[in-house]
Amino acid sequence: MRGEAHQQDEAMPKRFRYFLLLLLGLFLLIALVDSLDLFNSDPWIEIPHGNHTHYLPRDCDPPVSVSDGPTSRPGPNETIDCTGTIVPK
Repeated sequence: MRGEAHQQDEAMPKRFRYFLLLLLGLFLLIALVDSLDLFNSDPWIEIPHGNHTHYLPRDCDPPVSVSDGPTSRPGPNETIDCTGTIVPK
């Protein structure tokens, strides 16, 4: 009888440890996906460049160079074309 109680006492910390590891893994997975910018639906990307930020279109062929991108964020009804100019949607 005493052996069963001792086994249950040891099982609780193991479950708790596995639960914490699962939470940590889930947190790291969400952080990785967020760092890859997969949750962002904006048609442009933000590129930090020194003490300012450039905004570049996501899908252009050939891509716009960072220095050609505008340094102001497009408004709600604006987007950035493949020349690096902010234009109305």
